[in-house]
Amino acid sequence: MAGMEGMEEMEPREQRGGGAAVTDPRGVLRQGRAFLDFFWDIAKPEQEVRLAATENLLRHLREGKKDDELKYTLKRLVEGLGATREAARPGFSLALAQVLQAFEEIPLCSILEQIKEKHNLEKVKKKLVRNAAFGNFFGVMALFQSGRLVKDQKALLESIQLLQQLTNHQTHLRDLPRKTLIDITSEVPETVFQEVLFDILQGDLSSAFTSPENLHLLLVGMQKFPGVLKPKKLKKLFGSPTVVNKENISRLVELLKSVAKSEKEEKKLPSVVFDLLQVALKEGAFELFWNEVVENGLLKEKSGPVSYMCYRLLGSALPLLSMEQLQVVLKGKVMLHYGEHVVATQSAQGFKFAAEMEGYIDTFLSGCDDPERQLAVMMGFSTLTNQGRPVLLSASRVVRHLQAVALQKYICWLKDMFLRPDLDCCLDFSSNRRKQNWENADIAQQKTARLRKWIIHRLVSITESATRREESVVMDIARFCFFHAFFVAKKKNSQIAEARVLPSEPLNERDHTEIENYFFGLLQTLNSLPVLGNAAEAAALRQKHIHGVTADGKLWIFLLAEYANKLLSSEHVKAVKPFTEEQRDIWERTLQSVKNLQKKGNRSDSAKVGAFQQLLLSMAIHLFKNQSETVDVLSDLLNCTERAFSKEAKKKKKTDNSEPGWVEVMVEILLSLLAQPSLLLRRISKSVFVWICPNLTKRGLQLILDVFDPNQEQNEESAVVVMEESNKKTKSAQDTDEEGSEGSSDDDDTDSGDEENEEVDDNFRSQLMKVLQAGNTLEGDKSDEELDDEAMMALDKNISALFAEQQKRIQAKKDEKDRMRKEKILRRDFKAKVLDLIDVFLVKQAENPLVFDIIEPLLQLIEQCMSSDSDKQEVDFLQKTASIFKNSLCRNKQYCKRVASLQEDVHALVQRLVKKACKHTDSAVALYYFSASLYLLKVLKGNTSSTLPPPEPKKQSDSRAQQASQLLDPGCLNVKEVAVIYQQALTQFLSKRNSPLTFSMFHDLFKRFPIMCKPLVDTLVEFITAAARQHQQAMACLLLHRVLLLHELQLFITEEEWEDLITRSISQVTECLKTLGKPIMKAEKEKVAKSLELLNFLLKTVTGQKLNVKLTEVEKVLLTLNQLEDIGNSPRLDSLYWNVMRWLNYTKPKKEKTASKPTQGAELLKRKKKGFLPETKKRKNRKKGIQENGVAAGEDGEPAAPEEQPLGTETPKHRKGLVPGGSKKHPNRGGRENGVAKAGGGDLPAGDEGDAVADKKKKKRKRKNRKRKGAADNEAEQVPAAKKTKGNVVQETQQKRDKGKKKQKEKHAPVLQD
Repeated sequence: MAGMEGMEEMEPREQRGGGAAVTDPRGVLRQGRAFLDFFWDIAKPEQEVRLAATENLLRHLREGKKDDELKYTLKRLVEGLGATREAARPGFSLALAQVLQAFEEIPLCSILEQIKEKHNLEKVKKKLVRNAAFGNFFGVMALFQSGRLVKDQKALLESIQLLQQLTNHQTHLRDLPRKTLIDITSEVPETVFQEVLFDILQGDLSSAFTSPENLHLLLVGMQKFPGVLKPKKLKKLFGSPTVVNKENISRLVELLKSVAKSEKEEKKLPSVVFDLLQVALKEGAFELFWNEVVENGLLKEKSGPVSYMCYRLLGSALPLLSMEQLQVVLKGKVMLHYGEHVVATQSAQGFKFAAEMEGYIDTFLSGCDDPERQLAVMMGFSTLTNQGRPVLLSASRVVRHLQAVALQKYICWLKDMFLRPDLDCCLDFSSNRRKQNWENADIAQQKTARLRKWIIHRLVSITESATRREESVVMDIARFCFFHAFFVAKKKNSQIAEARVLPSEPLNERDHTEIENYFFGLLQTLNSLPVLGNAAEAAALRQKHIHGVTADGKLWIFLLAEYANKLLSSEHVKAVKPFTEEQRDIWERTLQSVKNLQKKGNRSDSAKVGAFQQLLLSMAIHLFKNQSETVDVLSDLLNCTERAFSKEAKKKKKTDNSEPGWVEVMVEILLSLLAQPSLLLRRISKSVFVWICPNLTKRGLQLILDVFDPNQEQNEESAVVVMEESNKKTKSAQDTDEEGSEGSSDDDDTDSGDEENEEVDDNFRSQLMKVLQAGNTLEGDKSDEELDDEAMMALDKNISALFAEQQKRIQAKKDEKDRMRKEKILRRDFKAKVLDLIDVFLVKQAENPLVFDIIEPLLQLIEQCMSSDSDKQEVDFLQKTASIFKNSLCRNKQYCKRVASLQEDVHALVQRLVKKACKHTDSAVALYYFSASLYLLKVLKGNTSSTLPPPEPKKQSDSRAQQASQLLDPGCLNVKEVAVIYQQALTQFLSKRNSPLTFSMFHDLFKRFPIMCKPLVDTLVEFITAAARQHQQAMACLLLHRVLLLHELQLFITEEEWEDLITRSISQVTECLKTLGKPIMKAEKEKVAKSLELLNFLLKTVTGQKLNVKLTEVEKVLLTLNQLEDIGNSPRLDSLYWNVMRWLNYTKPKKEKTASKPTQGAELLKRKKKGFLPETKKRKNRKKGIQENGVAAGEDGEPAAPEEQPLGTETPKHRKGLVPGGSKKHPNRGGRENGVAKAGGGDLPAGDEGDAVADKKKKKRKRKNRKRKGAADNEAEQVPAAKKTKGNVVQETQQKRDKGKKKQKEKHAPVLQD
């Protein structure tokens, strides 16, 4: 702020002619604030504002071309370099650099002199040294950033000297001058460095090993100016021709340690370290540098910053090293140290370096064109292992930058390491905890298993992340994983690529299981994999967003099935789980069925064929994993597929209801697959369900809905198995739904659980009593001392056994509770998956009549969730269910158009839904039921199968006639029957005390279906007076108002009916207003407001349409309302009332502003805070008490306050409360001026005047001192005021002491008025 204040003070100083550098400062400043605002914006903290201000300033200077403005700009910018605010300094520096770059005629030396003069470090005050140091520094930065400093040798020399002087101010600038000096040196040409800078910098170069900054300067000079800093010159400078040699090792290590500790917060490799690495490579001393400086020097310093610097040096060095140097680095101590760090920080909350190292690898692989070096780095990090498991993440995406040759070799190396693990080539280490866990285990076998597991995951992730992957590479990985998951080679076989090399150590059952799990993850990847390749066919398939196929259109999973069939037919391999004859038969049937489906793939239902193929092949592959359960499912699936695609099945009608159709069987299969832990099967099941939706029957849909039905009885056919990764949970449909009604039975369960606990406690207590009685410890005539040691030991043993049994029972209960909790989570998760099928059906088959069968189960599910637990899973499930109901059902633009044969059922459903909405206790649930009934109304009215022709519309335009005909056509809607239903609901809403129905429900009904307005409007008119409560009468008025506002209502009624409706409505509102009591209660105010709003509309309609309606009774009632004070006191009711009276030719009378009553003035003065100080006693008004014509003048020469003027002489300003010291909001609130009370319309009691006097007494001495210090020319003004104040003080104190003369003093209080 000091910098900004300095600028603010500078402007008026320049206006007074104080600026010597500006010829006409007043001329510059008179041009307006726009020019000066540039400098204020440059100092703001927002970077965008600073940059915009700099651009605008340059544009202004270029267009104006005025020397005085340019000089003023330079002066302001130079002064701003030393501003106190950190954001202002770089802003002025950048602006100065841009100005110097734009105006090259400005000499840099003159600017540098101005900087030195303005920010002189020797003459500046001690507290401003920091600002001056930054001013010099940012001045040099501005000269350097202008791009002209390198060309001006004199300015360059002086700038370098100035930076060297600034290095002494490390307290404020730290190492900024040194870094800037190095940056300037790196930009200087070699000739300039040799001729100008070398002599100045010779001292810094010769002391290179004394500080990191000097060493960095030397390293930059050696790289930029090799012709100047030759080995001979270096030997003269510091005694050795090279930097990296044995003599300098210790000094380099110490310097690098200090660098690491000083820059630990920046989390990047210091520049001096990277430059030292480059110099070491240039001098041919890399191995010496790496072994002695890094590994034997820095790593021995057990410090976090030093270690991180070594890791960053390793990652940064990768692009600069040759193959031999890469081997040295990747097998060295730094790599080993890095691996230990990664393992140690896996679970800790500390700093993790693994992600940063992966970024270095990614940068190297993306910028390297040599496949051999790419492969060397990948192999190096893949062989850094912790007890056999590589430290590099198996899912790392750095392989996407590998070239095709390197990727292929890397995959071959991984497969070879899997078959023949070479642990000797790995840079292996182990933690102490791992050593303790593996003391008695086979360490070599454990390492091999960990390495193989990592390799399989690494191969699977390559198919996801590699960008240069080809179909052959992906298929090679898939075959490798499939073979070693389910097959074992008996002997070598050249025909099968995976059997050419036998594993050096056979795979055990655990290895096969882990590979099996990774393989099914790979299947999921292949199913969603876009088409690979650059061919035109592949590009065409990618544009169609087709996934899971090769470029020739074959499914990836089908190619794997063919490979599996080949392995089953080979004699050189055997399956881990051999097939029986039945399983082999079902396998061959499946392949044949898939081939038959492929022949139908060219038809229009190709997507349907593909979905069934994927489902069949996925279940066929699962034969290798779980044979017993998959055979039955696959057999049913084959039968369903044959019936689904056979022509006879489409023509044949179902006659035997006892036999389930293929759709029902298919639904059961899909439900069982949804319970599987395989994501692939669940996704395929969902895609297959999309294609069987058009064929879904009512019985098949009921199988899905039974999952959500809590009252569903046990049914073996609908049993569903819900499985986890490690165990299986058998779950039938009825078990699933028993949890759905837990909200209603929670209390019973908890009560029964408490009873059981009490029984258990009683049993335990009785058993404990028996044990103690057996030990004779409860007899009163015997003490514990009489028991011998053996008896005590026996008793202790029995008690401990009893407590152990009790602990086991408690633990068993906890385990049972935990098991039930997990089962509940699984059931809820399964329901969520089945809910996805409901969503698919509602979206894809919105016009199917089966949609009506989903409405009630969906609403019951919402009701169950509302009354169940409020944990996150339940809340998510409720939100998902509600979203499906609202978006997929109610808001869907598509709906069933074949309702003619279902009219009675749909009307009955509407009646049930509305009744349930009325009976429910929760308004939120009732809203869902009511919304479902409105959806059915939309369906009924949208069907055009009505037998009655719509009435002909009036003469209107074609579009309006068409719209009117659509509104008048009821479709399949039985208006009379539905009107009775909603009339009962409306009657309950307006009569029942706690009704779950709301105003918004009926407003939505009337707004969406104007055809329902006419049958229900009479009910609304009736309940304006017949409603049970005031609030319900208000709702009746509001609903009637909204109905009458609908323009569509007049299409359904005649003019006579409209006039009669208006008449009856006015009569009812009049009767409603008659019942008001004189004190209007809080509950009645809402009714009055809604009644007046409705009446306003009714009278407006009568007047506008000139209806023949008598308004005499209304006028009488309204005139009586005007006498109620409650309406006048409420601004809202008063406004509504006079809006109504306007239509009866009454206008609101204007209230005259009368003088305030004496009592009110006295009350306001009583409320006044103690110690109130009059305006004339405030410091700014003390010297303004001049009397004009015997009356004290107000502030700014205005007339005296209204209280001091005779009555009737107020000015307009006085009436508006604009008098100084007065208040517009409280015009009667008086004060005191010059010790005399203001006469504001009445006598003020003298006792209240003492409040102001008390404060004056306390500050009497201060006031006297202020008056003595006044100027001589103001004495004439101060003396009368002082005398007047003093006299009044004495008078007020006497009034306060003598209470007997109080009335007499009150009469003479308004002195000025008399």
